[in-house]
Formats: sequence, structure tokens, C-alpha cells
Amino acid sequence: MKYTRLVSLGIFLIILGIWEAACRSFEVPDFILPVPSEIVMITITKWSVLLPHAGITALEILLGIGISLLISVPLATIMFARPSVEQALSPFLVASQAVPVFALAPLLVVWLGYGIASKVLMAAIIIFFPITVSLLEGYKNCEYEYAMFFRLMGAGFWKTLRLLYWPWALPYFFAGLKVGVSVATIGAVIGEWVGAQKGLGYLMIQSNARLRVDMVFAAILWLSAMGLCMWAFVGFMERRVIRWK
Repeated sequence: MKYTRLVSLGIFLIILGIWEAACRSFEVPDFILPVPSEIVMITITKWSVLLPHAGITALEILLGIGISLLISVPLATIMFARPSVEQALSPFLVASQAVPVFALAPLLVVWLGYGIASKVLMAAIIIFFPITVSLLEGYKNCEYEYAMFFRLMGAGFWKTLRLLYWPWALPYFFAGLKVGVSVATIGAVIGEWVGAQKGLGYLMIQSNARLRVDMVFAAILWLSAMGLCMWAFVGFMERRVIRWK
């Protein structure tokens, strides 16, 4: 594991070195492509500018995750308990993801305004689908023999759900949650691009208009760090909750 991480770090540093050398050798202007060292410097020195916007984006993402969990877990459970509900709702779930997020963002801004609500809802729309589908598949993949054993012992559906189906589906749930948190920044940032007054997406639009490409890359770096932190936290919770895995 340590060797693999060292290899990944080495590849990453090589890419940054080639990037730095190419930009300096060909004298690429900073407003076209800044060098990595400049991006890191801006990320550190402009933290007082980036931090408030990052806080707003992080709040939008966390609220979106919370709303998606409140919707996806009961929805997946109901769809598993009632296959007819799954057949009725599956087309709508697929359609919610087939529509491009850029098409939904302007509508949500019109309906909910330029505040935080439209961005939270946009993040929730993107997050809830992988969680719902993964949890539903986890329920379905439970071994039939175990379910039959619970029935022979006289356990009802909800008791079987609590003691068998839910623990069985937890690895699938966390897998879907990892996917959800990794793409959560997409919904929030797109919402901020369409219409916002704060947030890293808003900062990126404003910086791009001023040809501050270094600040745009700095915002991207902060978004990447946020995504990695959420991914790591979900992985930590998975190891704590699913100790038997």
C-alpha cells in the first residue's frame, strides 16, 4: 500500500514538473496557463479570499448530502419493499439523471433565487441517484437462504430489514455514498456558475472574467481538496461501521 502511494505521488510530481518546465520553456503567459508553483503560491497567499467562498460551497454540498440521504434511504427501502413502486419510479429516477445539469440549473435559480437553496437542491439531485441505486442493489443482492431462514424463524419484513437486509446492503450504501460525495461539487459549482453571489464557482467565474486563471486553478485545487476530504471521511466511516467487512 505504501509503495503504491509513493508511485502515485511520484507520477503526480513528474506531471507537475513537466507542466512547470513546459510553461517556462515556451514562455506561456500566466493568463493562458500559469505554472504549478504560481498556483500553489496563490492558493496559500490568497487563503483569506478563498476560504469564505469555500465555506459557502462546502455548506451547499453538506446540505445537499443531508437532503439526498433523507430522500434516498427511505426511497430505496420502499422500492425494495414494494417492487411495484420500483417499477413506477425507475423511469423518473433515470430521467432525473439523463437531463443535463446545465439545463436544470437556470430553472432552479429562477424558481429558488440566487441564494443557497438552488445550489443545495442541485447538489442533492446529483447525489441521491447513486446512493438510491446502490442501496437498492444491496438489498436485492442479499442471499436468498438467509432471507428464507429469517422467514422460517417468524421474523417480519421490517425486522428482517433491520437485522439482515440493512447490514447486508451497507457496503453498497457506502459505495454509492462515495460516488455521491465525489460528484457533489459538480452540482454546487454549476449552480454557482449560473447565478450566485458567493462560492468557489462564483469566484471562478469572476476570476475568469478578469483573466485571473491562477485564481481559477486555485479554486479548482480547493474543490479537489474538499472532494478528497469527503471521500476520505466516508471511507473512515465505512471502516468504523462495517468492521466485519
